[in-house]
Amino acid sequence: MLQTVSELLRLEGHEVLPFSNSTEAIAAISAHSPELVVTDLYLDKTRPQGMEILEKARALHPPATVIVITGFGSIDTAVDAMKHGAFDYLEKPFKVEEFRLAVQRALSYNAAISETAFLRKQLKKKYHFSQIIGNAPKMQEVFKMVERVADTESTILVLGESGTGKELVARALHFNSQRQFGPFVPINCSALPENLLESELFGHKRGAFTGAINDKKGLFQEADGGTIFLDEVGSMSPLLQSRLLRVLQEREVRRVGDNTPVYVNVRVVAATNEPLEQRIKEGTFREDLYYRLNVISIQLPPLRERVDDIPLLAAHFLQHKGNSRSGAPFRITRPAMDALCAHDWPGNVRELENAIERAVTLCESETVRTRDLPPSLLKKLNLSTFSDDDALETAQLPSIPESATHAIHPTTENKTLNVSEVPPVNGNGCDSLQPLKNFIRDQELGHLNRALHQCGGDKEKAALLLGVSLATLYRKLAGDERDS
Repeated sequence: MLQTVSELLRLEGHEVLPFSNSTEAIAAISAHSPELVVTDLYLDKTRPQGMEILEKARALHPPATVIVITGFGSIDTAVDAMKHGAFDYLEKPFKVEEFRLAVQRALSYNAAISETAFLRKQLKKKYHFSQIIGNAPKMQEVFKMVERVADTESTILVLGESGTGKELVARALHFNSQRQFGPFVPINCSALPENLLESELFGHKRGAFTGAINDKKGLFQEADGGTIFLDEVGSMSPLLQSRLLRVLQEREVRRVGDNTPVYVNVRVVAATNEPLEQRIKEGTFREDLYYRLNVISIQLPPLRERVDDIPLLAAHFLQHKGNSRSGAPFRITRPAMDALCAHDWPGNVRELENAIERAVTLCESETVRTRDLPPSLLKKLNLSTFSDDDALETAQLPSIPESATHAIHPTTENKTLNVSEVPPVNGNGCDSLQPLKNFIRDQELGHLNRALHQCGGDKEKAALLLGVSLATLYRKLAGDERDS
């Protein structure tokens, strides 16, 4: 049986480590961290050693997928193995095709788990608080506050003008908290009329109103175990304000048309672009709700108050808009950069991003000039001051490392700033070298990314090109250091 199964798996292109001794098999599991373990329940007639192998395989991080093989009359033991984490079991004698399908399902499951872990890691990386770009002192205060309060259960009120990145802060709070594996549910409270917003937030029971043909969960229930982001919370009607206050106080919701409360475990992050204190004075916002929401407040400064961050933000957006038609990275002339820095940006960071996107779309080469900037921006400026000239030097911006974005200090003393330059390692001694393990991991990741690029992002083709399984590729991309 061992020889038959091993040969069958090798013919399918898998690397196989066969054992007929449970002690040797358990030692190999620890040494090689396999993706899939296929084990008989009884390697001899004394005891079900397969359960020990199953326990060891499932104790790996991440755990290996296990298929259990059992003889006739041992189905109860096989079911027990399923309860302890086995993916599937086969009863002897089994057909070859049946075995093939079981292995294929197990490896597909493994790949899906690896992909999920990879995507979660990418999400967390994308919404890490360091991805909120800025060096201005006010932004540094924001970074410190987000880092301090992310992993708490406190209700957060994010304050700032439209386009300053309030939702980005909310996502950073969620993906850097213990709730990161729960849902993040955003809603703009100003985008829906009162009756629809009430149904969206709290849900409704069938027949509660015309058109309610089915029971519907509200967003608070959808966000159970995670975070709900209430954008523009100041636009809520007095009725919805009272209902929201009830949720914050009692941690329970009632669907429209239902008298039975439902407990929800949700963290609330709210945001507003208008001063709620003024709304309280006008009598349009509940003071008690304000104090419930404003447990901890985070104030985002407008872009006009952090002009020094404009070159850094422009560099970020230029890098993330891809390359020009010629394949070269986008650059920007110094007059164009001066024009960006001279604008007051009433739409804040979002307006700047849109301006860069428009510019790289319309520019005729890889260099963005003042004529490529939005006309509304240029009308407010003295164009003679910012006129372009083909002989003028470009102001290429420094690349922004994806980690610790807020720690970057752009150089302004040099005459040119090269977008492809990597900041040198600090120091000249041994302390400046990274550990060999980290260097090898970086080289491996670079090789994986080149393979993905060559295969047009198709992970299955990249795995085939590299000679590894799809699950191994996902694991490597996610930074898992297990041996493949």
